[in-house]
Amino acid sequence: MKLYYTKTNTDRELYRLLKERAGHTSADIQEKVAAVLENVRTNGDKALFAYSETFDRVRLERLELTKEDIEKQVGQVSPELLGTLKAAARNIRLYHEKQLSSGYEISENGKTLGRLVRPLERVGVYVPGGTAAYPSTVLMNCIPASVAGVREIILVTPPKAEGISPAVVAAAQIAGVSRIFTIGGAQAIAALAYGTESVPQVDKIVGPGNMFVAEAKRQVFGKVDIDMIAGPSEVCVVTDGSANPTYLAADFLSQLEHDRAASATLICQDLSFAKKVEKEIERQLSLLPRREIAAESFANYSAIVVTESLEESFRVANRIAPEHLEIVTDNPYEHMKMVENAGSIFLGEYTPEPMGDYFAGTNHVLPTSGTARFSSPLSVDDFIKKMSYLSYTRDAFLREADDVIRFAECEGLDAHARSVSIRKETGKV
Repeated sequence: MKLYYTKTNTDRELYRLLKERAGHTSADIQEKVAAVLENVRTNGDKALFAYSETFDRVRLERLELTKEDIEKQVGQVSPELLGTLKAAARNIRLYHEKQLSSGYEISENGKTLGRLVRPLERVGVYVPGGTAAYPSTVLMNCIPASVAGVREIILVTPPKAEGISPAVVAAAQIAGVSRIFTIGGAQAIAALAYGTESVPQVDKIVGPGNMFVAEAKRQVFGKVDIDMIAGPSEVCVVTDGSANPTYLAADFLSQLEHDRAASATLICQDLSFAKKVEKEIERQLSLLPRREIAAESFANYSAIVVTESLEESFRVANRIAPEHLEIVTDNPYEHMKMVENAGSIFLGEYTPEPMGDYFAGTNHVLPTSGTARFSSPLSVDDFIKKMSYLSYTRDAFLREADDVIRFAECEGLDAHARSVSIRKETGKV
């Protein structure tokens, strides 16, 4: 864990460290992904079956789960976990329903302007497989799409010899997923982007994945829309020293166990308090099953920043623009006014980041690597499109015609000007 002081400007090293941590895609990965995309685009299902054998070591008879497959998988989920998934889904749906927009219309002096809001028709959701199952990812990505009114939600997740996680299948059923395909990696992104004999082409692809999935999303962007290119997970804690060090240490480790490039930053005004947190992290670290991963990210990408004031602490936090920002002070709601850049904000010592990850209702698909400076959490807005419309009466047209002609002539677009002037001259609308 590294120590920085804003008083001596050493905190600048922190910003460089966090920027470097995000990494860059290598030319080798770009080439491999491009080859996979082209193979799937050209050969469709045949390529998908072959990649499942090569990469996932699974020989599939079919790519899509049947209704019977789904019912069998859901039946393996305990009633307790099923109840938790349904309760989380209710919270997520309630929060995202507040984001719905119906457009607007302005009418004045014979001129009408407006906006239509329509859902995307078909969306693809990638859910990682790997060594863990992520039903929370299913809920967080699919429920906003369902709330937006997306007609068809296609879920893809890597195949496994023992079958995909029953919890993932149950979450998909609860979230309103239309179809589930056992496809992983860059080939799954290709299938969603181009379509195959079995997999329908989608309008947008969302969901996290490894470096190959991220690069595939980057390469198909433009053919379809994507949500974001997510980087390693991160948490930043701003405190005035009134927090419980044991709680903060646990919050640090909840992020650091994600992967070896995860980061956690503590910003405070008291070095002795920070040292208490650091000592508690080291104690709790020894108790973690994933301590090897957490220990590496703790050593390489975790930091204490000592500032001169709470106001300065927030200036540092705003520059970091963290994915998760915890404000653990004596008056977190008041101090939230100083936040300019963050993916999601957690207020008070009884609001640890995992509450948002799983259950509260806010979305856990968040901007990382400083991109909270200009981007937002996944929301209903990601699954809708907006169309503008306008209408003029004859009198309104004549009132503004000369201004439009003048604009067109200024830009040298004579046909644009004539489209207006011919109506003005003849009086036809």
